[in-house]
Amino acid sequence: MAYTISFLCVIGIAIGQILFKLTADSIQKTGNYLDVRGLTFLFMALVLYGVTTLGWVWVLQKIELGKVYPLMALAFVLVPLGSHLLFGERFQLHYFIGVAFIMAGIVITVKA
Repeated sequence: MAYTISFLCVIGIAIGQILFKLTADSIQKTGNYLDVRGLTFLFMALVLYGVTTLGWVWVLQKIELGKVYPLMALAFVLVPLGSHLLFGERFQLHYFIGVAFIMAGIVITVKA
C-alpha cells in the first residue's frame, strides 16, 4: 500500500509540474500574473502539491526514505511524457537513452 501511495505522489508531482507549465503559458499569453486561468492552474498545482506532500509524509512513516526516494526519479520520465502529450514537445534519442538509465537505476535502488 505504501508503495502505491508513493507512486501516486510521484504522479501528483508530475501533474503539478504540468499545471505550473500551464500557468506559465497563460501568463505569457496574457501578460498578466493575475489572469484567472493562470491563477486557477497555479492554485490547482499548489493544492495538488499540498496533498502530495501529506501523502509523502505518510509514506515516510511506513518506508525508509532511502528505499522510497528513488521512485521520485519517475517524475523525470512522467513530466516530459506529459509535456509531449499536452504541449507537443519533442525528444531526441538521447532522451530515451536517459529514460532507460533512470528506469534501470530506480529498479536497482528499490531492490537494494
